Amino acid sequence: MLWRRNLFAPLAALALALTASAGAGTAAAATDTTVVAAASAADDFGAPGPYATAVEVGAVTTLYYPRDIADSDRRHPVIVWGNGTGGVPLVYRDLLLHWASQGFVVAAANTPMSNLGISMRASIDMLTGRNADRGSVFFDRVDLEHIGASGHSQGGAAAIVVGSDPRIDTILPIQPGPLANIDAVRVPALLLAGQRDSIVFPALVKAFYNAADHIPALYGEVRGADHFTVVGDPGPFAAPTTAWFRAQLMGDRTAGAQFFGPGCGICTDTATWSDVRRNSLALSVPAATP
Repeated sequence: MLWRRNLFAPLAALALALTASAGAGTAAAATDTTVVAAASAADDFGAPGPYATAVEVGAVTTLYYPRDIADSDRRHPVIVWGNGTGGVPLVYRDLLLHWASQGFVVAAANTPMSNLGISMRASIDMLTGRNADRGSVFFDRVDLEHIGASGHSQGGAAAIVVGSDPRIDTILPIQPGPLANIDAVRVPALLLAGQRDSIVFPALVKAFYNAADHIPALYGEVRGADHFTVVGDPGPFAAPTTAWFRAQLMGDRTAGAQFFGPGCGICTDTATWSDVRRNSLALSVPAATP
């Protein structure tokens, strides 16, 4: 389709550029670690979280996770990720590491064609095995009862597709492509668009939102964002995506207040958002609970 052809070349070029800047040694390494500073404030969801992070590159999945997870005193929720057409996890590295610094295990499908969600589902199966393996750093440290799905463009559509999986607790599609059916989703959804996106027009994301009248659904249009604002430095996408997953997967009440209740934070933040909508089921969710 035309939207796929238009998206492939820019994402592929960006992936190559980022790979080159990382250096041959980094690209070939099986694991990598990044130290992340502590968050400055509990409600500054755009700030780095308290966890140092690690990266494990596998054949099917790249994992971004708290580096000392084996010694953690808690189980960590999961986010499965799908790339845009022609993209790889490296393109979205900053966002995925940001989530890992906040305490999530992020399982990013390596495939550049993620629409069917096959690799994203396989990531859950893989983590289920690693969580049960006494020889794994993930042993009994993965919270498989709280799993979210996200992705960008074609990967956003994949997040909707995977949202029908009973293991998924919430979805957060970012500028999702059209090849998905949200009718099969039975969990809360935050659908993000870019005000100046000329590849996945905001109207296409609104169509998913309008069809999602059977679940709590929110639509957020990031002011001034184009289709590639989220890649590299995720900028305005970092804070709201983190808050959503903290609310939905960690029960963070401060994060939940960004989306629910009469004082809904994103509803009054006109500097970040050009349009925010909440359906009737989302409006019925109290601020104190995700």
